Amino acid sequence: MAERGGERVHPKLTLAVLSLAGVAYAVLSSAVVPALPTIQHNLHASETGITWLLTGYLLSASVGTAILGRLGDMYGKQHVLVWTLVVLAGGTLLAALAHSLPLLIAARVVQGVAGGIFPLAFGIVRDEFPRERVAGSIGLLSAILGIGAGVGIVAGGVIVEHLSWQWLFWMPLVAIVVAAFCTSRFVPESPVRVPGKINWLAVALMSSGISAVLIAISETTVWGWGSAKTLGLLVAGLLLCAAWVLVDARSREPLIDMGMMRIRGVWTTNLTAFLLGAGMYSSFIVLPQFAQLPKSTGFGFGASVVVSGLYLLPSTLGMVVVGFAAGAIAARFGSKLAAVVGSAITAAAFGLIAAAHAHPYEMLLSAALLGIGIGLAFAALGNLVVQAVPAHQTGAAGGMNTVMRTMGGAIGGQIAATFIADHTANGLPALAGFTDTFLMATGFLVVCTLAALLIPRPRSDKAYGLGPALTLADE
Repeated sequence: MAERGGERVHPKLTLAVLSLAGVAYAVLSSAVVPALPTIQHNLHASETGITWLLTGYLLSASVGTAILGRLGDMYGKQHVLVWTLVVLAGGTLLAALAHSLPLLIAARVVQGVAGGIFPLAFGIVRDEFPRERVAGSIGLLSAILGIGAGVGIVAGGVIVEHLSWQWLFWMPLVAIVVAAFCTSRFVPESPVRVPGKINWLAVALMSSGISAVLIAISETTVWGWGSAKTLGLLVAGLLLCAAWVLVDARSREPLIDMGMMRIRGVWTTNLTAFLLGAGMYSSFIVLPQFAQLPKSTGFGFGASVVVSGLYLLPSTLGMVVVGFAAGAIAARFGSKLAAVVGSAITAAAFGLIAAAHAHPYEMLLSAALLGIGIGLAFAALGNLVVQAVPAHQTGAAGGMNTVMRTMGGAIGGQIAATFIADHTANGLPALAGFTDTFLMATGFLVVCTLAALLIPRPRSDKAYGLGPALTLADE
């Protein structure tokens, strides 16, 4: 057991606190999705403007996650985690009080920075937990990113229908404040440190490069994929990212160790995470929208906002079950096999919904398979990237892996939006747009499965201290 202030802290308590922090962040990432039309109406916003509630969040999450992971390695993961939760609480309070779109977008940008919760939590688990508890704990925390996003969609619809949209922020705020207090009180500080300082030139290049790429992608429904604006901003962003890589590669104190990024176990896991994120976020956006369309379209189910969110409930439950079993799965079958099988099951789920979507039970079955597949793969990826690097690089490696999931999600979600926007009939989305989206996601996940096969097999999960799962019910 780890010590905190001279007291022995049980890993179960630490995991509960880290899980609460992760769930609060993940719920915030998606809870606004079903509320966007309501917020747009209440704030008299344009359709383009309201999408920045998602775009701004993704931008700051992509940049902040990698930086906070590095800061945790340098200054102490528990210390940085506490301040990350304080920032998240501030952004959430600002969002709850906002009465204008610019202020709400600013609040979402502040919230997004807290994506660093996940790499910081991975590092704390690796540094502090008994070796036999590491796999289950990291697996559960990895799965929480998907679990919380699914819960956010379901809960967001219920809250919007029965309360004001501000409650989308008031409720998570309570959990964030509790998590911040408990983190400062019960989570031990990791002794692992990487002396150094922040390379601010690398920060500026990485931030501007990733921001340019994500802005270009987010605006494709307005500008078009082949427009000069889109292509120009994409090229500028990629050039800035290339400059960041060159600066970090030549720096004595890089923001992200580019040597680490060349490790086969790191780049293959990041590629898998990117492709998996592209498929997963497509499902969270598209399935509820499909269910809400009126039956007069010939394919929609005519569901309310609340009921449409419930179509994702089997997915969320599947991720919960698999997340809690992650350690046992890793110990029995290995994390690489879990990543491969999880990716394949997710591909099969999208293939199924592409082929059969005439009845609600077909969507529910696909959602259940999605939950099992995504839960398996997400839990495995968290372990694989941690296994591939030394302990002092856990935060940076975990941060970049989370960034790759986020960027994959942004690209997959935007391509899906483009497909749906390009296929309409009588002012409503047509079936062809959804079918193309499901086929696209299937393609992403097939390639994802192939990428997972390239991940090197660790000597053994037990060699890295990856044994039975630690659940919140363990004694």
